[in-house]
Amino acid sequence: MRALLLAVLLALTPVAASAVQPDEVLKDPALEGRAREISKDLRCLVCQNQSIDDSNAPLARDLRVLVRERLTAGDSNQQVLSFVTDRYGDYVLLRPPFKATTLFLWIGPFVILAIGGVATALYLRGRKGAAVAAGGDTAPLTEDERRRLDALLRKDKA
Repeated sequence: MRALLLAVLLALTPVAASAVQPDEVLKDPALEGRAREISKDLRCLVCQNQSIDDSNAPLARDLRVLVRERLTAGDSNQQVLSFVTDRYGDYVLLRPPFKATTLFLWIGPFVILAIGGVATALYLRGRKGAAVAAGGDTAPLTEDERRRLDALLRKDKA
């Protein structure tokens, strides 16, 4: 029973996924470490929400190879990132810089949330207005109506 439980727990444990192929790995561990750090900051343009380090897409492989070629040529991490962003734009970065061209990437979610909040408030306000128009806000019962209602309620209890 314990072995089965252990097997299930191990199967459910998240494993660090990496799409880096053995033929891509650099022989120099320091360069490979730098390549992995850079790859984790670059977005796969096909998968869009995965780093190129985690993506199996052919374009991600091309970008991983490009990063390793630039590092082998002697570029610094910043020079590699600059080379890739010059080629593909700021969208290739998983954390794009805050500037005029990326303003919507940073502020867009808050704008959409605000629009949704305003739309919900207007919808709920409209429902309340419709309920009032349909008789939701009625005049109090007259004395005659109250007596008839009390008589009906006493009749139900009997």
